[in-house]
This record gives sequence, structure tokens and C-alpha cells, in this order.
Amino acid sequence: NRALEKQYLKAFVRGFFVTVSVTVTFLDQVACVARVEGASMQPSLNPQWSLSCDIVLLNHWKIRNYEVHRGDIVSLV
Repeated sequence: NRALEKQYLKAFVRGFFVTVSVTVTFLDQVACVARVEGASMQPSLNPQWSLSCDIVLLNHWKIRNYEVHRGDIVSLV
């Protein structure tokens, strides 16, 4: 019983670190989620001034491949 618990714990820890590594790499290299708050992007995003905000997916591939076109929204950090 104790050996089985130890095996499950090892598998969980291994899976946890793999999942965290893949998630961090994805968010850094491929895309990430961001909130749009305030009036800076109105009327396209967050059209009505309220306590709510819009959620957007930022595509990192487009900027790395220089595929930015007129009308695209670009986020700077």
C-alpha cells in the first residue's frame, strides 16, 4: 500500500512539472490571455464603461513572423 502511494505521488509530481512546463512555454511562445480594461481600446473593445472587462487572446506567432496588418490590435508590454 505504501509503495503504491509513493508510485502515485511520483507520477503526480512528474505530470505536474510536465504540465507546468508545457503551459509556461505555450503562454510565452504561442499565445496568452489578457484582460482589456478601461477606455483605451473603446469602442472596439470594452465598448461600455462598466466594471466588466473584455478578455482577448494575444497571438505571439503573428508578431514573430511579421504578419501584422493594418487594423490589427497590437499589445505592448
